[in-house]
Amino acid sequence: MKTPVTSKAILFTITTCAILIPLSHAEEGGSGHVVPGGKSTLIDLLPTKPGWVFEAVYLHYEGDAEGSVRIPTAGLLTLGLDASSDALSLGGFHTFEQPLWGAYYSIGAMLPYVWTDVDARITLGPFGAKGSSSVDGIGDLCLMPLLMAWKPNECWQIDASLPVYAPTGDYDAGRLANPGLNHWTFDPTIAAGYSNEKTGFNFATHAGFAFSTENNDTDYRNGTVFHLDASAQQLLPVGNGLIGLGVEGFYQQQITDDKGAGATLGGFRGRTVGIGPVLSYILPLGDSTLVAEARWLPELDTKNRLEGDYFWLKFVYQF
Repeated sequence: MKTPVTSKAILFTITTCAILIPLSHAEEGGSGHVVPGGKSTLIDLLPTKPGWVFEAVYLHYEGDAEGSVRIPTAGLLTLGLDASSDALSLGGFHTFEQPLWGAYYSIGAMLPYVWTDVDARITLGPFGAKGSSSVDGIGDLCLMPLLMAWKPNECWQIDASLPVYAPTGDYDAGRLANPGLNHWTFDPTIAAGYSNEKTGFNFATHAGFAFSTENNDTDYRNGTVFHLDASAQQLLPVGNGLIGLGVEGFYQQQITDDKGAGATLGGFRGRTVGIGPVLSYILPLGDSTLVAEARWLPELDTKNRLEGDYFWLKFVYQF
């Protein structure tokens, strides 16, 4: 099948710096900067055309933990954590004309605004009290100083990136919900993508390791987290563009222990696995490209964290 848009046009899109949501993943508050399922499809591959990219990402998450699962949250210990969160992240990116080490080189940044509600039972020695918190505000800024994409041929692309999350969001120790996490995270990531313009079939995978600094307000340092996302899609011509039907899966595993005086539960290593459908649409607009994508990614197996559903909406405009 010869598609009306080449694979190059499809791959003009930019990687998403995953939105911060202050929910339970393992780690402190069970929460980390890297959100499961955030980077997986063609829309998340780096641009291979000099110019600008604008990206908007919306994420909704609802999840809860079993009543017996204790989770350290902002200096507190909680049971039966129940949370919902919405986040809107906006960003801009620029790809330079001059290659770097044979790669297309880009820089960028993403900033989220977060709305979150958390309910839990706060444990106080042998006693406990019901607590709740609702808050909204600017989240943690994601800086992308190093985004590199290699195109060995028309079908394949290899990416390397270094997202850096800065603690710009509001944070209060002792508050269940916080827009920020109060620590830095460095997330070196590699990716590979394949797109065949004749058949319309494509797949992509992203893998990385997230390293966090200490939260000085709670003396808690999250362990290193390995994350892997993968997807496969079939593109079909619809109108003036392409519709993509596919599936995405994710795996996230903490591989080192949490540390510090605040890590009262010890290593507290967490894990999550999930899979779900992906629907996308790609529309060429002269020299520009518009891409929209929706994902529903339910968690199927978790440890030391909430279990729930991620709903993603992504919009990318390359010009």
